[in-house]
Amino acid sequence: MPSASTGASTIVDASAATAVRTEAAPAPATSTGAAPLDVVPADSRMAPGGPGYRRMSFALFLAGVATFALLYSTQALLPLISGDFGVTASTASTASWTVSAATGALALFVLPLSALSERFGRRTLMTVSLAIAVAVGLLVPFAPSVGWLVALRAVQGAALAGLPVSAMAYLAEEVRPKALITAIGLFVAGNSVGGMSGRVITGWVAQEWGWRVALGVIGLIAVGCAVAFRLLLPAPKHFKAGSLRPAVLVRTVRGHLANPLLCRLYAIGALFMTVFGAVYTVIGYRLTDAPFSLPQGIIGSIFLVYLVGTVSASTAGKLVARLGRRGALYLAGGTTTAGLLVSLADSLPLILLGLVLITAGFFAGHAVASSSVSHTAKEGRAQASALYQSAYYLGSSAGGTLGAVAFHAGGWAGTVALGLLAVLGVVTITVVGSHAARTQRRLVAVHR
Repeated sequence: MPSASTGASTIVDASAATAVRTEAAPAPATSTGAAPLDVVPADSRMAPGGPGYRRMSFALFLAGVATFALLYSTQALLPLISGDFGVTASTASTASWTVSAATGALALFVLPLSALSERFGRRTLMTVSLAIAVAVGLLVPFAPSVGWLVALRAVQGAALAGLPVSAMAYLAEEVRPKALITAIGLFVAGNSVGGMSGRVITGWVAQEWGWRVALGVIGLIAVGCAVAFRLLLPAPKHFKAGSLRPAVLVRTVRGHLANPLLCRLYAIGALFMTVFGAVYTVIGYRLTDAPFSLPQGIIGSIFLVYLVGTVSASTAGKLVARLGRRGALYLAGGTTTAGLLVSLADSLPLILLGLVLITAGFFAGHAVASSSVSHTAKEGRAQASALYQSAYYLGSSAGGTLGAVAFHAGGWAGTVALGLLAVLGVVTITVVGSHAARTQRRLVAVHR
């Protein structure tokens, strides 16, 4: 099966071929002692088992943990926040803005901050972004009203905008092409661990001491992750500073948006995240209601299923190697669909199984789509990743808000219906990409 997911087979294959050529041993010298003119220097970028790779992987893993722990720290606490501020479950969409404001602000600021990443460097921007987000995270527990809480969360999301886009660009520049999917999968796996630990920890802490203490604990954990990240991440060796001129940024963004493949990948990321955001925003409300009536600590523990996402994201490279990118996306969409349908049952074990399938499908699809963006963009990588992250977190914001509205209007079945529509969009876009790939191959064959 061709390796591209949505019509990028020639691009990805070219990258792989380049990697093979650059990693080849130098040819023997000529009789005069001079090296042949066509010798390509060995690739100095990082690879599994090579110098700095483990430090880099663990550092970005911790950055991913901090990002998702902070970004979704209020999601498992929405019923408690609703009760504390007098927001009832029937108006759950109001409390859901404590999540949507953070993800929406991230989506809006990711592109401007990508320009700073191009100018000042990936590691610098990641460090500053994480430091500001952590500082705001320590203020969030003291919010006097739901309005202040939403505002602080928006600032926190805007600060975090510089981290995921810079991380993707850093990996694309510092890691060899053959190892890129695996490296990005590990970063995404950090996202899943952060999302899981943030929700589980907040659930149990909030049950004993309230949601404010729970958010404070998450802030302290993020401080530790931020410090370790900065100490461990190797300095970049292949970064080349770009321009901050608006005209250059506009030209680069326009070029990416004119690329049909990139646009399809952006839409796929947004749709997958719409499903995920909708499901995990309202699952707490479903489980606190009859017939389940679960306590907050147990509801928080539900998010242990994020560990499934850790596995599916970190193994995305192997999945693509076996099925190709299109096949991996179809499998991710099918797994997510199965999870949505299973979760309709009024049985706690089946709901948990549904969440496992949804989580596995989402993280696999996200890892494949995001790594495809990094493969495809040959210049302006920060902007290419920024556009993906913007679409991705807009999907999260839309999913959180629309999921709450759908839940209020039609119960869990309404949320599932929203998710199924989003997965249908993923499959449709992938089919369109498959057709585009076949057409491109026919055109290449004709011109040969």
